[in-house]
Amino acid sequence: MATAAKPKSTPFMYFLIRLLFKFVLNVFYGTIVVENEHYIPKNGEPVIVCANHVNSLTDALLLVTSVSSKLRPSLDPFKKRNFLRLTAKDTQFGRKTFSSWLIENAGTLPMQRRREHGDQIDNSATMDKLLTALSEGDAICLFPEGMSRFHPNMAPLKTGVARIVSDVLTRNRDIPDFAVTLLTCSLTYVHRWSFRSDVLVSFNPPLKLSVKDSPSLISTGPNDPIDFDAIRSLTTFMHAQLSSNTIDSPSWDLVRVAKTAARIYVPLGTRMRLGDWVRVVARFVEGLAKPGEVAVAGSAAGEGVAIERRGMKRTVTWNSKAEQRPRGDSIGESSSGTQPNILSTTQVPMASQTESQILSSSFPDSERERLTRDLSAYQDQLNALGLKDDRIRQSAHLTRLQILWRLLIRTSQTCLFLAIVLPGLFLWIPVFATTTYQSEKLKRSGPVWDTHDEVAQTKLVYGLASGLLVWLAAVVLTTPIFGLGLFFTVWFVPAWMWLTLRWTEDLIAAFRAAVALYRLLWVSEAELKRLRETRDDLHGRIVNFATEVLGLPTDPEEEFLVVSGEDDEDQPNRWGKHQRGRTRGGWDSALRYFSIRRRRKRDWNETLRWFDATEFPKE
Repeated sequence: MATAAKPKSTPFMYFLIRLLFKFVLNVFYGTIVVENEHYIPKNGEPVIVCANHVNSLTDALLLVTSVSSKLRPSLDPFKKRNFLRLTAKDTQFGRKTFSSWLIENAGTLPMQRRREHGDQIDNSATMDKLLTALSEGDAICLFPEGMSRFHPNMAPLKTGVARIVSDVLTRNRDIPDFAVTLLTCSLTYVHRWSFRSDVLVSFNPPLKLSVKDSPSLISTGPNDPIDFDAIRSLTTFMHAQLSSNTIDSPSWDLVRVAKTAARIYVPLGTRMRLGDWVRVVARFVEGLAKPGEVAVAGSAAGEGVAIERRGMKRTVTWNSKAEQRPRGDSIGESSSGTQPNILSTTQVPMASQTESQILSSSFPDSERERLTRDLSAYQDQLNALGLKDDRIRQSAHLTRLQILWRLLIRTSQTCLFLAIVLPGLFLWIPVFATTTYQSEKLKRSGPVWDTHDEVAQTKLVYGLASGLLVWLAAVVLTTPIFGLGLFFTVWFVPAWMWLTLRWTEDLIAAFRAAVALYRLLWVSEAELKRLRETRDDLHGRIVNFATEVLGLPTDPEEEFLVVSGEDDEDQPNRWGKHQRGRTRGGWDSALRYFSIRRRRKRDWNETLRWFDATEFPKE
């Protein structure tokens, strides 16, 4: 194969903006977990990074900071990607806004969309720059859904990415060893716009397409067009991979029910990895959906994509078929009758249509609907009482006196943290006020599906701008006092604001626990007994459904407490580094308060709110 091109130096402005992105994202989100960084190709190898598009500009920021990760001694020195070229809708350019400045100075290329330009769309200049960048060994980032939107499910993918693969291979068809890597990345936001919520960035196994192995994607002239079946098959494969490590649901109500089922099935909170939690929720979404609601691309026969499940693991393969059939044959079995050439595999937790039919036959629709209805009703009861499922589970082992004692402890913690953070909260008031006003203004400007995906972007931009103004004002006001601004306030104000934010998380967590214990204290014994009986009944049905129908582990607490890396080898140090929000033991749990770096959450659903966020906006 061709060797990687000589790595290019990182543009200075891009380097600064990447640092700014990393800073802003780590302040806004509580934990950003990046899985499978080792799949990122070496620097100098042409690569197309594709991701699902659910959170507007925030998606691009996450990919820039995840792909351009910090070098570690254990990695190849050429592993780091110096530059990830982005694309964005052209209406984001040329405006006198901070977000427009960020986009333009990050080396982003404008793309026209049919929504704004109709039939007058022309992206030829941008496409030529993208092909040139790939030919020179750069990495580009594309979102094959075409646009960001606030929906629980992925939109059908456009064929543009597959066509770019075909065009770059065609442009370099005289270099047999030239290859381009297709790297898909699944993004999952626990709560897309909530302050201090968590994010999963999961890279999927790369697909390497070379000139000599992919003739069906190469055009040799006007009379030899590319095989559209190959384009469609490659797009199908991308959809299957992108939906592999994220929650792809037909409705928000189903996501809510699936999360309730997951909490009952495996009540580990953050003692399990965020990636495992997301995949368990996704599996329940698949199983509880009505027949035909969940259909993963690539499941239909003749699409050139094979999906095989073994327990929680899913293997997806894409067949080149270039060496088995002549150009123009239909995608399916090779003309020679040999096995297709498998180019890539991945583990996917979502079901194919065939599997959905199997699930439907093994679990009656009436039972599925009843289980879904009962889970929704149980969550409604918890919301009405202001309690979480974990409180009901533990209530059987707590006396009223023990609840009262815990309430006293949480109330004392709340008062202590309030006294600590109150002075620093004055610095955060302008930030919170600005972001709240602008985000609420955005939400009122249009329908949910068209505006809510930009809320996180709005909070990031206005939060950064107002935070910088607070810092600058503090420096200016204190500089006349013996030059205090230059030697003290410059670093003291950011440090103080960070510690205030950290301990505000602890304050809200302690207050939230105190309120829950107070409410639990006022729930009658009869009602608690009824709720426990309801939960026990749901637990038995869910475990049976999960193990007998979905193929999930029979002992989930033991299974998901085990930290596993590649080849099923335990790698506690590696996962400990990348799962910094995860509570891994009793001592670590005890130290969740007063941690300077981040809060050790008990539940991945936690955000900077006074209540447990279980509801989603109605469209």
